[in-house]
Amino acid sequence: MPVDQLNRPLKDLRISVTDRCNFRCPYCMPAELYGKRYQFLPKSQVMTFEETTRLTGIFVGLGATKLRLTGGEPLVRTDISTLVGMLSSIKGVEDIAMTTNGYLLAQHAQALKDAGLHRVTVSLDSLDDEVFRKLNGRDFGVGKVLEGIQSASDAGLTPIKINSVVMKGVNDTTVADLARWCKENGYIARFIEYMDVGNLNDWQSDQVVSATEILERIDAELPLEATEPNYPGEVAKRWRYKDGSGEVGVIASVSVPFCGDCTRARLSTDGNLFTCLFGSVGLDLLGPMRNGASDAEVAGLINGTWSARTDRYSELRASMHQPLSVEAKPQPQPKIEMFKIGG
Repeated sequence: MPVDQLNRPLKDLRISVTDRCNFRCPYCMPAELYGKRYQFLPKSQVMTFEETTRLTGIFVGLGATKLRLTGGEPLVRTDISTLVGMLSSIKGVEDIAMTTNGYLLAQHAQALKDAGLHRVTVSLDSLDDEVFRKLNGRDFGVGKVLEGIQSASDAGLTPIKINSVVMKGVNDTTVADLARWCKENGYIARFIEYMDVGNLNDWQSDQVVSATEILERIDAELPLEATEPNYPGEVAKRWRYKDGSGEVGVIASVSVPFCGDCTRARLSTDGNLFTCLFGSVGLDLLGPMRNGASDAEVAGLINGTWSARTDRYSELRASMHQPLSVEAKPQPQPKIEMFKIGG
């Protein structure tokens, strides 16, 4: 199994099955930039299910054991449960999860479970219908997402995690309400600091609500205590409720960077390998594969890229705000848009 220059192994593979989405969230795919005229990838450039399965098998052979299907919105990909079934048949895969906005989840949950999906993470930035409509950019009400979450629970796609990106002045006042709802229903709330993903969401550091502030808001109403991670490299820092009725997580890549134990590779919709969520240039794997490269040759490309990996963007971002000389301060670089490689 390859390890990178910081001794991090390849354990997790995040697969973007489509660059399309039915939402237009301002922190990912702002509606004013991704309107009806925006040109998404043509079908010929999108990995087929067979190509995705073959590439995934090669990653698993190099040590990946956990898969996560992302997008865009993965449920807009036709027959997505078929791909889940193909991936679940790969020997060595221990866990298959999906991140979804949940809007179409009710009609897919049972088929996904039957095909071999283990669990889902649903992006839900607020229970407040007005705030939710504003944040999804399409004026969709929250009701269909709640219905999807219930359907996933009924199908056994558990434990269900609820992801919420917290933005100052937008949904930060609804944090405790969402945490309480998750606690009462047996879901795991995970609050994410607003990050500078991509290049087009007009991110400013003063829009970030820090993990510390998020936890303080929850703890004031639902007392918390820190708990241990489930496994090395876990993204969210875990806190449990003092009354023993569940847990909450915070992802603090802005205020407390955690690049040091990152084991995640990302495969874009068009078959490019990215070794960081904030990467700018990917390694084309689909082209060589379509041109006749063997599994061993593709594995060699992956191995070489991972072995040379030095990514630690969040740590470098933190240093951009330190009192360094202009010469010493890292300069921001263009980044891949998040909807092309998932979260």
